[in-house]
Amino acid sequence: MSGAVVVCSHCGRRNRVPGASPGVPRCGNCHQPLPWIADATDTTFAAVAEQSALPVIVDLWATWCGPCRMVTPALEQVARELAGTVKLVKVDVDAAPTLSRRFDVKAVPTLLVMHDGKVLARKSGAAPAPALRQWAEATLAGVR
Repeated sequence: MSGAVVVCSHCGRRNRVPGASPGVPRCGNCHQPLPWIADATDTTFAAVAEQSALPVIVDLWATWCGPCRMVTPALEQVARELAGTVKLVKVDVDAAPTLSRRFDVKAVPTLLVMHDGKVLARKSGAAPAPALRQWAEATLAGVR
């Protein structure tokens, strides 16, 4: 699976972060946790999200959806703030119809918090970064 290039917020070093991997991504230079943001499809979701070592925030979105485009920067901010403790997985519902049916997506964006392959919480609609972070942390408080 190909990975994304992430710039470490601590030292500025560029790092390749794979979509699926055991453990937690860390900077190769300063060893600080890196934000983990990955895309998944019907065929890669199990490896990218369900088998993740970290709890996962799943963003079920669509390219044509205005609120989805508005919530993306907020979710990425949350992933950066919670680097080393959560993984953000983005799923385009139009490109992943099996996942759309599986999670019974009726509106986008639909957000899930998952851990060990189980859905712990579900939320529909856009929200600002502080509200999303609070929702994720409250959901994961009992997991850690």
